[in-house]
Amino acid sequence: MTSTTQAQPRLALTRRSERDVRLEQLRDFSRRLWRSPSAKLGGILAFATLLAAIFVPLLDKYDAIRDGSLPARYAPPDCIVAWLESQFSASPEKLSLNGLTCEYPFGADKNGRDIMRRVGHGMSVSLSVGIFVVIISLTIGTTIGLIAGFSGGWFESVSMRLMDVILAFPSLLLAIALVTVAGASLTNGMIAIAVTQIPTFARLTRSMAISIRNTEYVTAARSLGASGGKIMISHVLPNSLAPLIVQSTLLLGTAVIETAALGFLGLGQQPPWPELGKMLAESQPALASGKWWVMFFPGLTIILIVLGFNLLGDALRDALDPRLRGN
Repeated sequence: MTSTTQAQPRLALTRRSERDVRLEQLRDFSRRLWRSPSAKLGGILAFATLLAAIFVPLLDKYDAIRDGSLPARYAPPDCIVAWLESQFSASPEKLSLNGLTCEYPFGADKNGRDIMRRVGHGMSVSLSVGIFVVIISLTIGTTIGLIAGFSGGWFESVSMRLMDVILAFPSLLLAIALVTVAGASLTNGMIAIAVTQIPTFARLTRSMAISIRNTEYVTAARSLGASGGKIMISHVLPNSLAPLIVQSTLLLGTAVIETAALGFLGLGQQPPWPELGKMLAESQPALASGKWWVMFFPGLTIILIVLGFNLLGDALRDALDPRLRGN
């Protein structure tokens, strides 16, 4: 009875110390992330694009079928661009900001459609596809990698050889082949991109599971009678989250690029619904005739999205690396 009474305060003290360690690690992670210029710039870009992707479809009910005005065909960007041109022109009359009209801030395309509206909705499509690709590939790849790395045996051999076969093909070419067989659509493109990214998460999780499965706390959990599934969920997976979070952030930018590539080739979102890659493909004739704005703004949006998530992913990798703690 006395030993049990003494053990309870010790257990409470152990739990409190573990909680204090986790809080200190979280504070250390937050401090190093806040000091990183890449995290600040990448976080701002990623947060801004995510906000736009969420609120643009909610605030603007876009009808792509009825959108367009032929009199506005290839209308140049007004608003700030017109103001800048007036400031740097040789004319003595300078245009004031109050006298600007902002009907087409990004200009209009060949059908007189507002490029700014289409970029906003196309950004929402690209980021939605990227998020679903990350969810699908992360879920399937992590499950395969956990079981293969922790259990080993025939499942590891078969699953890893299958991952090697998928990795033998360039991801974009494999996605093009899968979409060509299944049919050109945004859904099929999303699934195809997710399939090509499953091996990345599977191999990463497998390597983490192999390094964790023989640690002391896993051995202690086995000795206490914990099942393999419980050990994987309670011990192996939580200790593998750091590289998985970093890889998911980097994959989001990759998925946006591959979605745009499929759209550029006509294998993604089908017209007239906007998508950044499809807008780039439609802008080629306009670019040849000097209508630079038709390609510039969709291309700049893709660059900013990918740059934001890549910078954020690099900053997260540095902040989560235990070897850099204390530097």
